[in-house]
Amino acid sequence: MKTNLYIVNEIEPLDVSVKVTEAQLLFNELTYTHFPVIKQNIYLGCISEADIRCFETDKTLDTYQYALEGFYVRKDDNWLDILESFAQNNSNIMPVLDDNNSYIGFFELGDIINLFNETPFLSEPGNILIVEKGVLDYSFSEISQIVESNNAKVLGLFISNMENDVAQITLKISDSDINNIVQTFRRYSYNIVSKHQDDTFLTNLKERSQYLAKYLNI
Repeated sequence: MKTNLYIVNEIEPLDVSVKVTEAQLLFNELTYTHFPVIKQNIYLGCISEADIRCFETDKTLDTYQYALEGFYVRKDDNWLDILESFAQNNSNIMPVLDDNNSYIGFFELGDIINLFNETPFLSEPGNILIVEKGVLDYSFSEISQIVESNNAKVLGLFISNMENDVAQITLKISDSDINNIVQTFRRYSYNIVSKHQDDTFLTNLKERSQYLAKYLNI
């Protein structure tokens, strides 16, 4: 995926010499959480909307360089690394620099998320399965083997949660017999977190519970 096609450079960054009041007006017009600040085309950092509202309007941004946040990505960075930078910095724009630290433009969060939407994980039809197992006990190779042994394909997977030495893995698998896959995961000691209508194990368990309740009420 060529992320450089999504670099926004039509909007000029703020120069460190502009007054705070000008920066506040810019944030009034746009919906960004941050905005890049430069000096002679060298990126200094991003000023946040929350901070700019607290500064004295007649002073320049140069006075508040200490408040600039220095996050950025390179123009050739992988889209997943870019998405991670967005998440780590709670921003909806991400400045882009070249190898000489010269400012090129910025990415918008929505554009990078749209790249994710184009991946088979979201665009291809299939089933979402969430499983969990001890962090020392699971492996991606084992998970793939379980899925493929049931004549299905893994369209994507990632660790969606990790807590108390238990890893939760979210999978997208091609359309297939989800019940067989679920039962195979159980045989390999995976806990099934997601709910599936075709899960015969849960259906049988429910029927047995109803039978037991009926028996006890006799």
